[in-house]
Amino acid sequence: MTYDHNWQLDTIVEQLREARSEWRSAQGRTHEPGDRELPSRTAMKSIVESLAGALFPMRLGPADLRKANEDFYVGHTLDQALNLLLQQAMLELRHTHRKNPLDPDDLLQQARDIVRRFAAELPHLRRILDTDVMAAYRGDPAAQSVDEVLLCYPGVLAVIHHRFAHLLYREGLTLLARIISELAHSETGIDIHPGARIGSSFFIDHGTGVVIGETAIIGERVRIYQAVTLGAKRFESDDEGKLLKGQPRHPIVEDDVVIYAGATILGRITIGAGSIIGGNVWVTRSLPPGSNVSQASLKNRPCTD
Repeated sequence: MTYDHNWQLDTIVEQLREARSEWRSAQGRTHEPGDRELPSRTAMKSIVESLAGALFPMRLGPADLRKANEDFYVGHTLDQALNLLLQQAMLELRHTHRKNPLDPDDLLQQARDIVRRFAAELPHLRRILDTDVMAAYRGDPAAQSVDEVLLCYPGVLAVIHHRFAHLLYREGLTLLARIISELAHSETGIDIHPGARIGSSFFIDHGTGVVIGETAIIGERVRIYQAVTLGAKRFESDDEGKLLKGQPRHPIVEDDVVIYAGATILGRITIGAGSIIGGNVWVTRSLPPGSNVSQASLKNRPCTD
């Protein structure tokens, strides 16, 4: 049985075209019809999955992979992923310079140089991720193996995404980096801005609701739990009231700090090395190394900026 619901699609499509045209005109978008203007979220998801598989082929690679074919798989997968990343990098660079377009050869060379530098960092990145995986295994008594940690833990998945995203962020591909971080955010509930600088052996346990801001700096061997926020206390603005971008506004967390569930740490403050921040506390001032802060310790302490 068929039905004629009369959706009036011709009219809706025409009106949507008009709405797109109005928005593009207002934004000064002058791309030619048919041109892809922005990078693809779908493509970036494929790139990250391929890169993760290439770094951890026998665990995050295809189910039928055998060790005898490991190097072939890694080389083939990297070649495909990096070529796709090159295309996405060119899209972002073209969009960034849309008001003063780059020469096509210069655009290609700039994108190629970025992707080459990114590729050269992958062996080092694998070693850093090994420290993150070991930190998760050692930091969780429920973990039965490092393989379980890598395959199952959302905190590890989010950190893998962040390590890739941060490399691209450093290269100026901030949109591609943000797409990668938001892919992890959507899947894990962990929101790490790609600009955050995070040392080795980093472990996010459970993870849901964790927020780490753009200018946060995290040292080595730091462990945090679910619903922790490393955020900004206030946002500076210019004389016209517009928010200033890129200002240092998030915490510095030194080495060997543990931050328990629900803690909120705000502003450009420093949490000294070896400190322990208890659950559900609110911290807005710097703490010396070795501090132990809990709700009980803060109960009778006056509020200070």
